[in-house]
Amino acid sequence: MTSVDISRLLAQGAQRLLEGGLVAFPTETVYGLGADAENPQAIARIYAAKGRPANHPVIVHVAPDADLTYWVKSVPAEARALMQAFWPGPLTLILPRAQHIPAAVSGGQDSVGLRCPAHPIAQELLRQFARLKPNGQGGVAAPSANKFGQVSPTHASHVRAEFSGLTESELMILEGGPAQVGIESTIIDLSRLDRGIGPVLLRPGHISAAQIGAVLGAEPAHPDAFAPQVSGSLKAHYAPRTPLYVLSTAQLLNRIEKERIAGRVAAVAFHPPGDTANSDVDWYPCAADPHAYARDLYALLRDLDERGYAAILFEQPPRTLAWQAVNDRIGRAAAAFS
Repeated sequence: MTSVDISRLLAQGAQRLLEGGLVAFPTETVYGLGADAENPQAIARIYAAKGRPANHPVIVHVAPDADLTYWVKSVPAEARALMQAFWPGPLTLILPRAQHIPAAVSGGQDSVGLRCPAHPIAQELLRQFARLKPNGQGGVAAPSANKFGQVSPTHASHVRAEFSGLTESELMILEGGPAQVGIESTIIDLSRLDRGIGPVLLRPGHISAAQIGAVLGAEPAHPDAFAPQVSGSLKAHYAPRTPLYVLSTAQLLNRIEKERIAGRVAAVAFHPPGDTANSDVDWYPCAADPHAYARDLYALLRDLDERGYAAILFEQPPRTLAWQAVNDRIGRAAAAFS
């Protein structure tokens, strides 16, 4: 595809957003399902397409040169420090929502999640959309482009498969290659600083708590009972349709014998056994690096989910801070079957 073709498609995508339509677009984390963040009817189309509960907030994506004071009541020093360090990038900040921003993007809460994506196509879409808006503010509400609770898409083909029932006039899909991070953004709550609460890590991601702590001087706290609800916070989430279990090495080997009764099994392990002659088990090696593991995780889950296995068994990754985001995602995927 030529640069002229890409520019034309981006212009069409920005116009589609202005008209209240849906546009799926690539980011460095996963593909997002986007709509005008200031148009409640457009936001409702996101929720309807995904089958998403109306009280489950979405994240507003903004361009690198966006005026954040338009979207939030205030931008504290902590937010500015994190933006300086990690934006554009896979970090979402939860801040007090400006009164004129629709509550629909926040599930009715007084806070709003903001992120500036690093993917060049996402950035140009946001810039072009902002230029079309009369107020010059082009925020795009965009959860992951999949049905609610299912595996997030990291390729445009995943989006097409997920929303095969929608026509091109109902959903425009922008191509942008595979996502390079592969899991959703880190979410930090800064919305309660005036009450002496925070920063709080609401969802782990590619940017670690240690990296956040290095910027702020102290690592973010764990979520409390009164923390804002955010995307991906449900116990069961990111789940394939095939039953999935996360097991220790010994448990995995024992479980294989049990699951063989039900049919063929996929086993994802760091060091698959040399003897893989068992015709009821297909072994899949996984990356030893947490970032490489995360990048490939959702594509692997989608692939295995389509192969008709009786079960998918994952060897438990290390329980260290470096693996926190990976363990969060596969733990929530497995929770649907616990």
